[in-house]
Amino acid sequence: MSSSSSQQQQSVAAIPDTQLGLTEDEIALLRSGQQAVAAAGGSTSSRQASRASSQGLLMIDSSSLGALGRHFDRIMQHIQQRLEYLMEQSQIVTLNVYDRAGNLIDNADAEIARYHRIMADIDELELDFDRISHIRDIVRDYRRRAEELERELERSGTGSGSSRRERNGHRSSNRHGHSSSGRHRT
Repeated sequence: MSSSSSQQQQSVAAIPDTQLGLTEDEIALLRSGQQAVAAAGGSTSSRQASRASSQGLLMIDSSSLGALGRHFDRIMQHIQQRLEYLMEQSQIVTLNVYDRAGNLIDNADAEIARYHRIMADIDELELDFDRISHIRDIVRDYRRRAEELERELERSGTGSGSSRRERNGHRSSNRHGHSSSGRHRT
């Protein structure tokens, strides 16, 4: 039971990893796992598993399979912890984005409302400006007419005393009432 029985035991205790129905990526992970178990173990079965892995074989003895199973359990646990952490982080990011978006929307709504108030104020001021401008033009026109009337009265009233009295009476009533014409006389 020298080398031939040893080869028979190895052939019975190992199968080609390509016959397991795994993808190339999965075979690469299996081989990597076997090498990691072999490096960590240091026992005879570990060395056999390392040799088998380098030859593209999977050791099918209970010890090798148990060690490989525990290795993959640890990796899966680590992956699960990492997934949970990343899921928590993604929820935090999502909530932050929603909060920021909500704040942006609230701020945008407030700015839009402010813009509408400003535009309404501008419209109102423009309307007031137009009204006042119109009133000012009317006042200027009446003042011009009043000044023209005063000049005409002065020209026509220089020859008669009664015209002066009427004109003086007219001026004094303007001073007490609405006296825009008397104020501008120099």
